[in-house]
Amino acid sequence: MPLVHAERHAGPDVADEQSDPRALLADLYAEEPSQRRQAARGLAAHPQAAPDLCARLGAEPAASVRSVILTSLIAMPSDTVVRSLLPYLRSKDAALRNAVIEALQRMPGALGPHIRSLLEDEDSDVRIFAVNVLAALAHAQAPRWLEVVLRCDPHVNVCAAAVDGLAEMGDRESLPALTALPARFPDEPFIAFAVQAALARIGAG
Repeated sequence: MPLVHAERHAGPDVADEQSDPRALLADLYAEEPSQRRQAARGLAAHPQAAPDLCARLGAEPAASVRSVILTSLIAMPSDTVVRSLLPYLRSKDAALRNAVIEALQRMPGALGPHIRSLLEDEDSDVRIFAVNVLAALAHAQAPRWLEVVLRCDPHVNVCAAAVDGLAEMGDRESLPALTALPARFPDEPFIAFAVQAALARIGAG
C-alpha cells in the first residue's frame, strides 16, 4: 500500500519538474542528448526562454536537438526570436544555416519587419540567404521584395537567386522586373536563360 501511495505522489512531482522552466533550462545543458531534446521540447511552452534556446542553438552539437530547439522557437515566433536567429545566417555551418533559414520561413509575420535590412546587408551571401528565405516565405509581399532585388541588387548571384524565387511564386506583376534584368547583366548569359525559364513558369514566356 505505501508503494501505491508513493507512485501516486511521484507523478505530479515529475510533471512539476518537467514543466519548471528553470529545471528545463538546466537540462538544456545536460550531458545526454535525449535529456536536452526533452528540455528543448518542454521549453516551447515558455516564450521567455527564447533567448536561451537561441543561444544554445549555436553550441548544440546534436542535429536532433537542434531540430527540436528550432521547432520550439517556431512555436513562439516573435521579434526577439527572429533577431536572435538572424546572426546564424552568417554561420559557417551550412547545416545550421539551412535549418535556421527553414525556421525563419515558418514565421513570416515576425520576419517581415527585418526583410529590408537583410536585403540591404553588405554581405552578398547574407542577401542570398535572405532571398532563399523569401522564396518560400508565406508572405503576401514576398514577390514584391524579390522584384526590388532584381531592380536594385548589384550582385548577379543575388539576382539569380531572386529569379529562381520568382519562378516559384511570381505573378504578372513580376514580369517587368524579370524582363528588364538581362539588360543589367548583359555579359551573364545564364541570367537571360534563367529569366526565360521563370517567364515560362509564370506563363508569360
